[in-house]
Amino acid sequence: MVSVSITVAAGLLFSSFATAQNMPFDAREATIDSVHHSLYTGLSTCREVVSAFLARIEAYNNRINAIITLNPNALDIADSLDDSLAAGNATGPLFCIPVLLKDNYDTADMPTTGGCLALRDSRPTEDAPSVAALKNAGAILLGKSNLHELALEGISVSSLGGQTINPYDSTRTPGGSSGGTGAAVASSFCVFGTGTDTVNSLRSPASANSLFSIRPTRGLITRTGIIPISVTHDVIGPIARSIKDVAVALTVMQSSGYDAADNDTALVPSANRNIHYAALLSSSSLQDLRIGVLNGFFNRTSSSPEVVPVNEAMDAFMQKLDSAGVTLIPINETIYNATAIQAAYDVQRFEYRELMDQYLQRPSLSGAHSSTLNGLYSRKAGNGSMGEFLVLPSQYEYVNTALVSSTGNATYATRQAGIRNLTLALQNTYVKNNLDVIIYPEQKNLVVKLGSPSQSGRNGILAALTGSPVVTVPVGFSNATEEAPIGVPIGMEILGRPWSEEMLLRTGYAMERLGEVRRAPAWAKQVAEGGVYTSVPTVVPDRGNVPNAYPLGTL
Repeated sequence: MVSVSITVAAGLLFSSFATAQNMPFDAREATIDSVHHSLYTGLSTCREVVSAFLARIEAYNNRINAIITLNPNALDIADSLDDSLAAGNATGPLFCIPVLLKDNYDTADMPTTGGCLALRDSRPTEDAPSVAALKNAGAILLGKSNLHELALEGISVSSLGGQTINPYDSTRTPGGSSGGTGAAVASSFCVFGTGTDTVNSLRSPASANSLFSIRPTRGLITRTGIIPISVTHDVIGPIARSIKDVAVALTVMQSSGYDAADNDTALVPSANRNIHYAALLSSSSLQDLRIGVLNGFFNRTSSSPEVVPVNEAMDAFMQKLDSAGVTLIPINETIYNATAIQAAYDVQRFEYRELMDQYLQRPSLSGAHSSTLNGLYSRKAGNGSMGEFLVLPSQYEYVNTALVSSTGNATYATRQAGIRNLTLALQNTYVKNNLDVIIYPEQKNLVVKLGSPSQSGRNGILAALTGSPVVTVPVGFSNATEEAPIGVPIGMEILGRPWSEEMLLRTGYAMERLGEVRRAPAWAKQVAEGGVYTSVPTVVPDRGNVPNAYPLGTL
């Protein structure tokens, strides 16, 4: 297990406390380093740090509806860490770092609902291993963020959490399914957050909120204790406002190591275990990199105002890469068509029911909840009930098919064979073009408007099926409008070969410094007043803001 420790000598700490001015901690755009600087120089206590983030959530969550619940123990944990700080025993790479979890991560001290009303009373009795790793590293789990219900799409609307709003444009979605995490991180409700990624779900909200994320190679981090969809597609990872924080978070999350309950964790090469991903970031360079440009993942035929800004942002960023010494190689192979790949090879519907039944029937899951996926989706609207789940109309066919499908279907085996061929084709593309990485826009168009049928135009399927790692970085914004005062964020995926996380993060770090694109939402630059708490405030998500296009309890 990775162990990165920071210890403060008691005498030095006493001197710092004696001279502290009790300046209020500024949570806006805070990083792991800035929190630790404030703590270890005596400028702030851990309770003050946590309180500053709670104040932002209490003041501004009504703008974006990103939070499902807050951890009632957060301040008590902060007080305990302050005791450790005073004793000169402040250890852990995430000591007193406020983190928000997507609400499909099992937590023993908070409900895990997947944003689904039918699971509102579901209570895990154990933390997911990734959650335990964050706690062991000193993180303070502030609470749970909203998501697209059960992580099935990218609109980030749920029957329990309502609709999360993009903080850059209140008429748009925040991407998803980890949209609550993305909106919250962009708004400085935490230092970083966690998400899951079945097809796009870490990368889409990073792109739509001017953030950084990593979808790691399948198997690097155990998925035990995460509400599942697909053993083929699913991975988990962090979303943050800087590549360095993504790297530190990944180091911690992967430290849980091999997990007998997740066979893919056995595939991690020994050389790729226990890597400190932030250690070599400062030596990053773009000079002489050979980067493939996946032209099939652009929409070059549309003049739509939803599409043109993406192409313009990508073209401008690629010009910067060229000036920085990168060799850009166009990849025009027709196999790289995201829509066709998803239609031909996506296997979620064959794995979903079996995995969810296993999850719902685990002895470690207590509280009232359905024991099968069919039982969950039986809680339909009618007989005075509004229904206890939300499925987009565009997903009715997918969910209904999933409820009667299994990995025993002949089509499943055929698609898995296709995935193996796609994975081989991708590796051939790297070799024959001598590529270091491949780039393309995360989404061919701007993140969609509220009430849209689906989160169209996304390009995440290639990495999802091949199990490849991807770092997402901001590359620009659309033009400012009345609805989007600084424009709508646009992100780019950097696709690597399996187990190349260290190189991808260095590349992403160099691109972060090259572009300096990340900007906070206009309103999020405000200072939240208050921040003195005797207990953690209660947050009630707005379930009344669900667009009429998404009826509850209908399938």
